[in-house]
Amino acid sequence: VQLQASGGGLVQPGGSLRLSCAASGFILDSSAIGWFRQAPGKEREGVSCINFGDNSPYYLDSVKGRFTISRDNAKNAVILQMNSPKPEDTAVYYCATDVVTPRSCTVDEFNTWGRGTQVTVSS
Repeated sequence: VQLQASGGGLVQPGGSLRLSCAASGFILDSSAIGWFRQAPGKEREGVSCINFGDNSPYYLDSVKGRFTISRDNAKNAVILQMNSPKPEDTAVYYCATDVVTPRSCTVDEFNTWGRGTQVTVSS
């Protein structure tokens, strides 16, 4: 079971960026997937999760209305569409899953992590 996050880079505030979490070794279509991020000097935090304890997608308050999580089953991937990013969204973004359905979109509920992708929001 492996996950690989990609799509990061430098984006201007107000632009858009599309992150992809591709899975190998398992079919991702009904699995719980979480997007997390970690900024320098800060703890890793849940940004958005899908198919965990609550069936409704979870979004961190600060990204609601700007980020959207979705599945691309044809590519066995989960997408995080980042619209109108802000400088405070700058971080390394990771995706994660767990064979046991997580109860919440928190780091301790996910045990399989992919390598992160750097997102830098700057003009």
